[in-house]
Amino acid sequence: MENRFNLIDEPWIPVADYGRVSLRQIFTHNEYRSFGGNPVQKIAVLKLLLGIAQAAVTPADEAEWQALGAEGLAERCLAYLEQWHDRFYLYGEKPFLQMPLVEKLIEERMGKKLASAKSGAKKKEAELAGEPKSFGAGFYPDMPSSNNTMLSQTLFDQKLCDADKALFVVSLMNFAFGGKRVEADMKSLGGKEIGNRYSAPAGPSLGGRTGYLHSFVFTGTLLSDLWINLITQEDLEKTMMWADGVGIPLWENMPVSESCDLVNEYKNTYMATLVSMSRFSLLRDHGIFYLDGINYPSVKDGWFEPSLMLDRSGQDIKPKYVNPEKRPWRELESLLSLAFESKSNGYECMFLRIGLERARDRFEWLSIWSGGLKVSPNSGDQSVKQEDDFIESQTWMHESILGAVEFSQLKLEMNCLDERASCLWGSAVNYFKSFKADNGKKINNTHAGKMAKQAQNLFWQLCERDFQVLVNNCNQSESDAIERQKLRKRFAGYVNQAYDKFCPRDTARQLDAWAKCRPNNSNYLQQET
Repeated sequence: MENRFNLIDEPWIPVADYGRVSLRQIFTHNEYRSFGGNPVQKIAVLKLLLGIAQAAVTPADEAEWQALGAEGLAERCLAYLEQWHDRFYLYGEKPFLQMPLVEKLIEERMGKKLASAKSGAKKKEAELAGEPKSFGAGFYPDMPSSNNTMLSQTLFDQKLCDADKALFVVSLMNFAFGGKRVEADMKSLGGKEIGNRYSAPAGPSLGGRTGYLHSFVFTGTLLSDLWINLITQEDLEKTMMWADGVGIPLWENMPVSESCDLVNEYKNTYMATLVSMSRFSLLRDHGIFYLDGINYPSVKDGWFEPSLMLDRSGQDIKPKYVNPEKRPWRELESLLSLAFESKSNGYECMFLRIGLERARDRFEWLSIWSGGLKVSPNSGDQSVKQEDDFIESQTWMHESILGAVEFSQLKLEMNCLDERASCLWGSAVNYFKSFKADNGKKINNTHAGKMAKQAQNLFWQLCERDFQVLVNNCNQSESDAIERQKLRKRFAGYVNQAYDKFCPRDTARQLDAWAKCRPNNSNYLQQET
């Protein structure tokens, strides 16, 4: 096939305020601030760029990393892309992160089915099985199932442009959904028999359950973000998680099957966490051939990515999952604790630990970004249902917030907000229990518990709009103390607003219960800030 649409030259990466840009533009323009797209696309593209950066240069230690700088990193990456320019074509003899051999497997399977077909309907079925799969809506790294429920026009099948296809392939490598939507009823490239009900495991960055939460330190420009999150050889040795070091990216040396020697070596490198290959795919016409690819261990079995939040304090390693009901900004103080505590009893994140240590001494402003996708598992399949959704949270802070006094102030304010949320929940529960409904049931399964939970969720949604202001006013000046007191009045108002929304006072009986159970915010407002 003709080599065309080179990712180095063609615009395909969504960048805020600029639209689509190419890989060369990413490393040429230092004014780009952040990625566009959904959170999974942002993480996938960032991982790819970090993979390019690590392949271009991996500093020996912090001193070499400091001397490199963001501009030095960009120069090395541009030179690397020039060297490997022919490996970044989306279409051609060596399509980027794709496996041309899968088309032969599809053709062989179609030939066998056609030969055994006894009717015209069976022949038509065999021919359809040889066609590429649809991308669906294109914003999930997955194929649509045949019985998808269409809730809006955004979920209908879309014809993707080449830029969107490139973004889809890159997202698919790390975040493919687990399930039965891969091609089956054939032999894999490695000779493994794949039955017609085969279920492929999820991509390693998504995880086999409900979706991992990923976190990074950002600084305000994409080039600086890549530099801040660049791992040194010293970091790799301290971590002791990748026996074969940085590794060689797949576009330099593609595997021939899911179980070849190259794959076994690659899974033990840091590069595998940046650019996985959880699906063997090939773009064709307006669709894609889509087979299971390299299978990776779970976090419980030893898989490690620097962007994951992992709790190693117990017998089993526990990752933090995406939770749309508890957005990451609510845990900012626990994330920032990595800058103060060399060893944590709870969740740890390698990128946050290294990034905060670097950024606090070199940037006046920094941010913590967290995001991911919540999915629902069901008998080996993963899909987006009901309350599942993308989430992302980014909080900017002055470097002074990493001071001990300012950090303590933030912890105090967050603890107070947690207390207000608990008070609201208790008040709403008592309101509904006063009508003597749902007696004898566990409170979370009762109408009272469900309504109290909704009130609590509304409270946190209202607080989120003012959280950035709270973070900006955690210094110990008099003006900051005055601003925090104003914010407390506003947060107390949100408690009452959420209570009034879900606890009506239309009848005399409701009014009596509403007055008796109304949240008391007096101590919160009188407490010194």
